[in-house]
Amino acid sequence: MIRSMTAYASAESTTALGLLSCELRSVNHRYLELSPRLPEELRSIEPQLRERVAAKLTRGKVDVGLRLRSQGAAAAKLEFNDVLLGQLEHAASHLSPRFPHMTTDFVGLLGIDGVLVKPEVDQAELQAEALAVLERALDDMVATRAREGERLAGFIADRLEGIAALVVKVREWLPDIRAALRAKLDAKLADFRQSADPQRLEQELVLQLSRIDVDEELDRLSAHVAEARRILKLADANGRRLDFLMQEFNREANTLGSKSVDQRTTQAAVELKVLIEQMREQVQNIE
Repeated sequence: MIRSMTAYASAESTTALGLLSCELRSVNHRYLELSPRLPEELRSIEPQLRERVAAKLTRGKVDVGLRLRSQGAAAAKLEFNDVLLGQLEHAASHLSPRFPHMTTDFVGLLGIDGVLVKPEVDQAELQAEALAVLERALDDMVATRAREGERLAGFIADRLEGIAALVVKVREWLPDIRAALRAKLDAKLADFRQSADPQRLEQELVLQLSRIDVDEELDRLSAHVAEARRILKLADANGRRLDFLMQEFNREANTLGSKSVDQRTTQAAVELKVLIEQMREQVQNIE
């Protein structure tokens, strides 16, 4: 099954501390590279997060963001440390004669450590909820990658059909191309036949014909098409296999072009390279 490395997914859940959300973004990369962004309350789950992502994704640069946001009701229930506030009030009264222009900023007051009483949180429960949200986001990402992979597989399959059709055409042209080349060589050698060894001329003719023999290249192109179709059906991550195969496709197309002595095969080699390059660009996004 083909899966894309480019995808986005998200999931969220309501917890005692507020709304817990997870966002995943991934782009193509040679290996699996994770960039987690976690709130302070969830720093300790990073090793588990990495394990769970690696269990479902094998390649790609993946940004993982967990965010914890307070919501209406939770934000309205503010609890203050009255003892600490009393101490701060006494200190302010004691110091005000010495600092007559001293003012109290409410937001700054709330920022003093200990003024706001934070609710007791069951860390184990919060971590379990965070990992559950991560799992849902991961499942969504895997499904998204698979859907995009189906589109990529269809695109590549169409190009493989085009390559197979070009191979068939070139095979059909070869007898005419060889006959035309033989006639051309015969005409050039006609003036030398009486003064040259006929056997030597025949050997030279065979040598020239062998230099334009592309049967092996066509056979390998057909084999590469069959292998690519097989890879598209594999259940494993197969982007690296296809990437390597694109190099093999290019090698045969280049050889076909270098051996060409006919405008038709030259054009076919160009069209092959266009199709291969189109596939290669898309293969870069396959996991």
